[in-house]
Amino acid sequence: MKLHELSPAPGSNKPVKRIGRGPASGQGKTAGKGHKGQKARAGRGMRPGFEGGQMPLQRRLPKRGFNNIFAKEIAIVNVSALEEAFEAGAVVDIDALLESGLVRKELDGVKVLGHGELTKALTVKANAFSKEAKAKIEAAGGTAEIAE
Repeated sequence: MKLHELSPAPGSNKPVKRIGRGPASGQGKTAGKGHKGQKARAGRGMRPGFEGGQMPLQRRLPKRGFNNIFAKEIAIVNVSALEEAFEAGAVVDIDALLESGLVRKELDGVKVLGHGELTKALTVKANAFSKEAKAKIEAAGGTAEIAE
C-alpha cells in the first residue's frame, strides 16, 4: 500500500455544508437561521446556560454542601489485598503498592485497613494502620511500621 492509495472509510468524510450561497444550495437566504430573533443575528454570543434573561437553572437551584480544601485524601488498602498480591516475607512499602497496582496514587498517604484475612508474615510500611489491620499483620508474624 502506498500513500496515494489511501482513502478514508466510506461515509466518514462528508462534504462541508456551504451556507448562504444562493437559493440553489438549499441553505441560501437565511442560511439555516430562520427569520429574525437573537439567534439569527450576527455576533450572537449567548453563554452556555443562558435562558434568555430568565433566571438560569444554576442560579435557581440552592447551594448545598461543603468542600474542605484542607482535607487529606488517603489511599486505602485492605489486608486481604496484601494477602493476594505479596509473597511471604516481602517488604510492603508505598513503592511496592504502586508497582503492584493496589494503590494508583500515593495521594496524602496510605492507610491499611483490616478487612479480610492475612496468613503471610509481611513487613508493611504505611502512613497509618487501623487497629484491626495492625493486629492481623502482627498475628500473622509480620510487622506494621509507620512510614513518614
